[in-house]
Amino acid sequence: MTPDTAAHPSSDSLPNAVTSNAAPSNAAPATDERFSPLHQAHVDAGASFTDFAGWQMPVRYSSDLAEHHAVRTSAGIFDLSHMAEITVSGPDAGAFLDYALAGKLSTIDLLQAKYSLILNPAGGIIDDIVVYRTNEKDYLVVANAGNRVQAVQALSARAVRFDVEVTDQSDDVALIAVQGPASRAILEATAGLTVDGELSELKYYRALGGTFRGGDVLIARTGYTGEDGFELYIDVPAAAALWDALCAAGEPFDLVPAGLASRDTLRLEAGMPLYGHELSLSTYPAQAGLGRVVNLAKETDFIGRSASEEGPSADARVLVGLAAAGKRAGRADYLVFRSSDAPVAEGVITSGALSPTLGHPIAMAYVAPSLARQGTEVFVDVRGTRIPATVTQLPFYKRQK
Repeated sequence: MTPDTAAHPSSDSLPNAVTSNAAPSNAAPATDERFSPLHQAHVDAGASFTDFAGWQMPVRYSSDLAEHHAVRTSAGIFDLSHMAEITVSGPDAGAFLDYALAGKLSTIDLLQAKYSLILNPAGGIIDDIVVYRTNEKDYLVVANAGNRVQAVQALSARAVRFDVEVTDQSDDVALIAVQGPASRAILEATAGLTVDGELSELKYYRALGGTFRGGDVLIARTGYTGEDGFELYIDVPAAAALWDALCAAGEPFDLVPAGLASRDTLRLEAGMPLYGHELSLSTYPAQAGLGRVVNLAKETDFIGRSASEEGPSADARVLVGLAAAGKRAGRADYLVFRSSDAPVAEGVITSGALSPTLGHPIAMAYVAPSLARQGTEVFVDVRGTRIPATVTQLPFYKRQK
């Protein structure tokens, strides 16, 4: 059995302007494009913009490398307001999510977060999401920008048999992330921001309530860069003031605004999958190393269960990390071969770059199971030249704790 292989629009996959060295225009976009509530702050900061799932979003402010290194050494601030926020509320909220998602959400603690998947009946991935339990009978589902419609439709359709309300609140919520070693100190120094507890005691994949100038804010500690960091969910009208306050507090800590290009290389070094690259409707979670996210032990049935139990075929390609020497990096869709003269490709790169932190090429790729063993040498076709690479364990980078 294989998942549905129909074409699926890319979610948070990066557009050509991000993955190439072309400088996107910051000219006024067409009227049908969407804007972050922080758009003017990005214009004032000199950002270059690119279309991202229908949104005009900052791809960079200064340089990709400078923004990447700032997150690794001090801190960067990201606008993630294009992400989708969907609330699930009602007496059956926990039971509904256990049915609608691959994981078990009914047992997570108050203000705990959990990574999960929305599967289709064939076991393919509609979207990868983060779910927060915000109250006893209330949850917040955060979905990828390009999958907002698909996620809302899937959850709404599955809610029919449950006493729950599924509400798309994406247009009402802004999301700001501060990532890097100095992130906690920056939040603690932000004027007007108060937290219901101590940030130093906030565990990974947990959240705290708080306020900013009297309005509610949810502060989470999940991250997508491989560094420590925080995500702040706030009502749209207060977003610009919070961005400015965070930037002001971050000046002594060398905080810089960071765009989508650096976010992509950061998450690649951290070995984190990206929908539209490593994840799709034609991908089983087990192929992507996400088999543990699918909870086959939970008592309740869930969408995609039977297909997940059957799993992919024995020869289905699996996701691996690749590391190479030199400076020539494999990119998405470059082919992977068993040898320098093999006639048929046995893999394909999904994401690749010259790692700013490590100084050598890295990539994630789907390869034949016979090539997936750590230490196996393969060859990547880089514009007509086959470059040797070694299968390596993910992630490529781990921060020092």
